[in-house]
Amino acid sequence: MQRPYVTMSAAMTLDGKITTKSGDSKISSPIDLKLLHRLRNRVDAVMIGSGTQLSDNPRLTVRRVRGRNPIRVVVDSAARTPSDSKILAAQGSTIIAVSRKAPENRVRKLQMVGAKVVRCGTNHVDLKALMSSLHGLGIRTILLEGGGGLNWHMLASNLVDELRITIAPFLVGGERAKTLVEGVGVGRISQAIKLSLKSATRNENELVLSYKVND
Repeated sequence: MQRPYVTMSAAMTLDGKITTKSGDSKISSPIDLKLLHRLRNRVDAVMIGSGTQLSDNPRLTVRRVRGRNPIRVVVDSAARTPSDSKILAAQGSTIIAVSRKAPENRVRKLQMVGAKVVRCGTNHVDLKALMSSLHGLGIRTILLEGGGGLNWHMLASNLVDELRITIAPFLVGGERAKTLVEGVGVGRISQAIKLSLKSATRNENELVLSYKVND
């Protein structure tokens, strides 16, 4: 299967959280945000899940460096993305990936405000089919800025090639705080997704780790 090259990017606290228990995700420093926007400028598309879309209402544009905006992709099985979302109002193209269960009235509303809707899967978005469709649309590189659920499903489906993770100098705790990778997980360490460290860089008080996902 031909698919885009996928880099998973996230900032997390030292205890592995990407949000606090109340959903606050403002973890990155100004330095790390600038690096993130530089990465966005270098890829064809940025991808998030519907949970991130609904909780953060992001633009996913390039603002802290000069450059063009990537295509935005939202994995949204039920087409819950509001038609007045910032991601749809921002300059550039937005693709909403839905399943066949997505209500037609929601799909039409998204199309009316300029979104391209791609259907992949019956009850949930089939990520492998989506990656193939995105490749067919000319998308060769994707920056995955998902929440823990989408991150898990992409990793478990062998659709992530590398990770770029910033570790911020915070400890937030909380059983309900979101973590970098969630989903069903594995039962044994021997079943874990294996990674190889490519680089480790210090940015003032943060540590940026780059890993390759082993075949």
